[in-house]
Amino acid sequence: MITLKNVTLRRSAKVLLDNASVTLNPGEKVGLVGRNGAGKSSLFALLNGTLHEDGGDYYIPAQWRMGQVAQEMPETDQSATDFVVEGDTTLLAAQTEVIAAEATEDYDRMAHAYMELHDAGAHDAPARAQALILGLGFKTTELTNPVNSFSGGWRMRLQLARALMCPSDLLLLDEPTNHLDLDALVWLEAWLKRYEGTMVVISHDREFLDAVTNVTLHIDAGKLVRYGGNYSKFEDMRAEQMELQQAAFGKQQDKIAHLQKFIDRFKAKASKAKQAQSRVKALERMEKIAPMLADADFSFEFKEPANLPNPMLSMSGASFGYPPPEDAPAGTPPTVIVQHVNRSVLAGQRIGILGANGQGKSTLVKTVARALAPIGGEITEGKGLNIGYFAQQELDVLRPLDTPLEHMIRLVKETAARGQNHGQGTREQDLRSFLGMFNFGGDMVKQAVGSMSGGEKARLVLCMIVWQRPNLLLLDEPTNHLDLATREALSMALNEFEGTVMLVSHDRALLRAVCDEFWLVTRGGVEPFDGDLDDYQRYLLDEAKRQRESLKESLKEAPKEPVVATKPIAVSVEPIRATGTFSSKNAPEQRKLDAQRRQQQADKAKPIKRELEGCEKRMAELTQEKTRLEAQLATPLAPAIIADAGKRLKSVSDELHALEERWLELTEKIEQTASV
Repeated sequence: MITLKNVTLRRSAKVLLDNASVTLNPGEKVGLVGRNGAGKSSLFALLNGTLHEDGGDYYIPAQWRMGQVAQEMPETDQSATDFVVEGDTTLLAAQTEVIAAEATEDYDRMAHAYMELHDAGAHDAPARAQALILGLGFKTTELTNPVNSFSGGWRMRLQLARALMCPSDLLLLDEPTNHLDLDALVWLEAWLKRYEGTMVVISHDREFLDAVTNVTLHIDAGKLVRYGGNYSKFEDMRAEQMELQQAAFGKQQDKIAHLQKFIDRFKAKASKAKQAQSRVKALERMEKIAPMLADADFSFEFKEPANLPNPMLSMSGASFGYPPPEDAPAGTPPTVIVQHVNRSVLAGQRIGILGANGQGKSTLVKTVARALAPIGGEITEGKGLNIGYFAQQELDVLRPLDTPLEHMIRLVKETAARGQNHGQGTREQDLRSFLGMFNFGGDMVKQAVGSMSGGEKARLVLCMIVWQRPNLLLLDEPTNHLDLATREALSMALNEFEGTVMLVSHDRALLRAVCDEFWLVTRGGVEPFDGDLDDYQRYLLDEAKRQRESLKESLKEAPKEPVVATKPIAVSVEPIRATGTFSSKNAPEQRKLDAQRRQQQADKAKPIKRELEGCEKRMAELTQEKTRLEAQLATPLAPAIIADAGKRLKSVSDELHALEERWLELTEKIEQTASV
């Protein structure tokens, strides 16, 4: 287990942990939470050994292997598969031992080295690495691409895959979801649920924390407070704790006032001197209860739009994509990603845009935002359309040497040049006050943006969007750098916004809170998605299964030698492989074996599918009953009937929840059976 006892941890002069104590048990999945600057990353540095405690005792088992995501951007010409395979440190150590043993010609040592290499999983290392890479959203055609050929976000996904590849007893994950789309996020959750070691994760995605953690560790006022349960349970327990402590504080203040009143009244009287002195000692001995102060709330609002055109815009036969590069030969056609779109965006709609990575979600939003021109068809805008656009790369657009105040002054000048009047104050003091609403107060308005955190930059972008009083908000992954408090503030502001919202996000809590309909961008088109986010997660799992089956079929049609991670591993794996190579002579026999294997898989899956069908049937019945009970409770009824209906509704909801969990387990079992 991991133990911290009276640990003090400093960064420069700032005390982050002050006599903090906590114990983390093997196998626990821990969510580490706390306000920005509380010391979460510093505690990670203590756990991984890059920082040492300034006081107290810290213990972690010496034999524990540690996995964590490297924060530096990888720069290498290695293929994606080779790069991820090298994350398996146990495999690399075994590989090194094989090379050393072969150099000595010590056959006994070589035999042991080959056995260790086999035990380390050398025979299937490339396949394991590729499963991680594909799960995180890469295409099968990208498995052998050089790491340097990918953008920064994709390279960080490879760093995550490399960390997951590493056999570990302790896994440290610091904001692992920042560079992931919703499809990759769903896959990562499923993987982490199966992880058997101890995990500590920092994340600002509440649904992710709820899904993968069973303990919450809160850094609060220099102390480590442990809560049993995921983030939602932590919130409930902390709210209850705050209420109880505030009540206890009030009671103690009343008692202190009573004691002080007695002391003040009788301390000068000889007959009461002893009693007064005892009250003084009681007051001194009293362990003061501090008032429970919640973290300062952050909130903002979108001003009422000046007008609301309806429809906001309409797309007729529209195609979206990218023009050919400037250096492309004449006649090179544009790259079309989404085409034949016929849809309208109406006033007041709240649209969540779903779709697997690379299907064209951002391309669609960029085109609507006028950052890209449509490849074909027409986009007709309503009169007075005013777009507020938060792009994924919006933080890079900010000028690092300019201050927040200079950004706002430039925005005023640009909008004035376009003849737009947003009804906001344009004097410097007005702009300072507006920035103050977004927690840019005092000297921060004169601080260079380049020295600010990602969350502060994101708040500045939101500030600039709000100032423009848009009637259509286009938000492409707006929460990547936002903490939980700011995400909550954004969710509330969007719910009160009177205009139209189009949102791309992997933050399911935000999607659930804001959107009342979804569009699915898939297979080159855009269509309405008839369902909620839970339905979409099931859709993603089905799509992943379909893609795996398609990949297997293609591999059967054109068999190839397995990808080998590195040259040394290729040499050392050779004695272990004893299956021979594939040739046309044994093709009929191979097809027969494949057919037998498929039949075995089908036989294994039959009882699971029967149970799955039973689950689905029962879930449909319970859903109907739940709808009926909810409608019944919405009508005036006798108290006894209300009580019975309420009890039955709780029972139905509990059974439905349990069946949904079982449905997911069975679906996963069927997928595992199919992949054997």
